[in-house]
Amino acid sequence: MKFGGTSVADVERMRRVAAFVKREADAGHSVVVAVSAMAGETNRLVALCADAGPPDPALDVRNVEYDAVVASGEQVTSGLVALILQKMGYRARSWQGWQAPIRTDNAHGKARILAIPEEPLGDAIDNGEIAVVAGFQGVAEDGRISTLGRGGSDTTAVALAAALKAERCDIYTDVDGVYTTDPRISKQARRLDRVSYEEMLEMASLGAKVLQTRSVELAMAYKVPVRVLSSFGPPDAPTPGTLICDEEDIVEKQIVSAVTLSKDEAKISLMSVPDEPGKAAQIFGLLADAGINIDMIIQSPSRQAGANISFTMAESELARAVDALSLAKEKIGYVQMLSDKNVVKVSVIGVGMRSHTGVASTMFRALADKSINIQNISTSEIKISVLIASEYGELAVRALHQAYGLDRAQGAA
Repeated sequence: MKFGGTSVADVERMRRVAAFVKREADAGHSVVVAVSAMAGETNRLVALCADAGPPDPALDVRNVEYDAVVASGEQVTSGLVALILQKMGYRARSWQGWQAPIRTDNAHGKARILAIPEEPLGDAIDNGEIAVVAGFQGVAEDGRISTLGRGGSDTTAVALAAALKAERCDIYTDVDGVYTTDPRISKQARRLDRVSYEEMLEMASLGAKVLQTRSVELAMAYKVPVRVLSSFGPPDAPTPGTLICDEEDIVEKQIVSAVTLSKDEAKISLMSVPDEPGKAAQIFGLLADAGINIDMIIQSPSRQAGANISFTMAESELARAVDALSLAKEKIGYVQMLSDKNVVKVSVIGVGMRSHTGVASTMFRALADKSINIQNISTSEIKISVLIASEYGELAVRALHQAYGLDRAQGAA
């Protein structure tokens, strides 16, 4: 059972969390609880690091002391939840990342879990203890505290479920499941009963904020069923939520299951790049060396000479990308660089796209009917994404939600 920041925002909310845990323990289940820091606490700790540490916050996240500070939020929460459970008469104990231990690599600030041994955590659970584990953190190969990046408590929970061979991993949050789109954008959004790992992975990477991408990757790799549900309902009658599971466990497969909107997007266009072998490798190798992840790429003939190359990245990485490419202008040989932050990415996702035609034409027709111009396009087996001007983002989501019949989606509640 994992509880996010809003679910443990204060001691009173933690008592509600304990009531959810009580229900499962009283039903005879062995329970592991992973907790986030209290809502807003991580932001406060990050701000303290930025104030006290190096002037560039981007460099600060690679500092082992950054991890030592920001990991303290989850340590406080795990201790408080364990105390509340003890007061209710249950054997409970808090576990920090180094105690479990959750072993990670040395990439401080964005560490990846390498292993979680079944002992000693498994022994404690077998002896009837409720383990309350601090999420978001582990112990690095250098012996120091490490953190897993924003949303890392989801990854902690799924990794624990996989290591301990749990029946299921329940993610309690402030929403009651996974929706066909953001309910704040479309009032017609519907909760899905089931979503495949592949669909959830695309949704997580394309703007849906329900789960961290890495947690879905782990769930899919180790076949851990994950249920997303709300901690704001009555503890004795939780909402059914959404089950994230294998595609074979979904009877009714929608052609398109969801429409997502990602606002953290930016575009760079390099004009009149010399049209010769190795230029693309040079450009994207330079960006890779700078740690910048590139998404949509389009190359087209230039009206002057050579080729125009456009690509997208997270808006938060735009400044670094511009700096890196500016320094290499003469080496690359482009004539002009244009950047644009006023763009968003809209995506349609569904495993049913594998076996149905006309999905792309429906998307493009729906956007054309709203006079929305498409700037970039990218596809995979189960998704189509388009880059459009930011002012049309929500309009596009509503139009596509209706075009694919998600307002009346089967299997939705």
